[in-house]
Amino acid sequence: MTRRFDKMHGLGNDFAIFDARQEPLAMPEPLARAIADRRTGIGCDQLIVLEPSQTADLRMRIWNHDGGEVQSCGNAARCVVALTGAKTIETGGGIVTGGAAGSEIEVTLGEPKFAWDTIPLSYPMDTDAIPLGWGPLEKPMALSVGNPHLIFFVHDVDVIALDGLGPSIEHDPAFPERINVNLAAVQPDGSLKLRTWERGAGLTLACGTGASATAVAAIKSKRVTSPVKVAMPGGAVSVAWAPGEEIRMVGAATHVFSGEIDLGKLS
Repeated sequence: MTRRFDKMHGLGNDFAIFDARQEPLAMPEPLARAIADRRTGIGCDQLIVLEPSQTADLRMRIWNHDGGEVQSCGNAARCVVALTGAKTIETGGGIVTGGAAGSEIEVTLGEPKFAWDTIPLSYPMDTDAIPLGWGPLEKPMALSVGNPHLIFFVHDVDVIALDGLGPSIEHDPAFPERINVNLAAVQPDGSLKLRTWERGAGLTLACGTGASATAVAAIKSKRVTSPVKVAMPGGAVSVAWAPGEEIRMVGAATHVFSGEIDLGKLS
């Protein structure tokens, strides 16, 4: 049961990556949760397992810190491109393409989805200003970039207790697959400042799909122009998008260390 892994992060959003392309690796939810545990496991926001793909260079599967499998992760995609050299990655949210962009990594995440049933929401709503509110937060934009996101545009992202509001929004019955929650503020220089509550992981230093969804929402609502810098607690990415086009994101991907772990001791 001893398996090699790589620990990587994208702006502090960290991953334990297992390459299962040659030797399959079953990942039940309790094992994923045990690996992600920061006291008794490897510790990570997301666990990544790489598998063979019939449609891309490889398949990337993603488990959040709580052990639930999710469809997409932009920061993880950049890390997998940096680690393996893959140009195309199959994910639950669609095909991601990637490559080097100087010292950073660029990935293309596909086109965003705005229809209520493709995000998905539980019932039809105006996704440019959904008629719901939680405390000081109301009428967010909603969209999917391979996974579902809400974006609240606020004056100051730091004065709102996202750690308190995040869980109730994530688990609201309006969101049948739960949802990621983003607080964004437009800065004087036209950039965006972002904090994200990630479903199944909580507050994270950075969220690639959150940055992408927020940039798309800000461009679509004409708050900013493309490309836009999105600054998060762990660092910044650049996101470019125009209606009818795919999302392009450029940012860092850092290899921390390689190791081995006896998974039998965790299960």
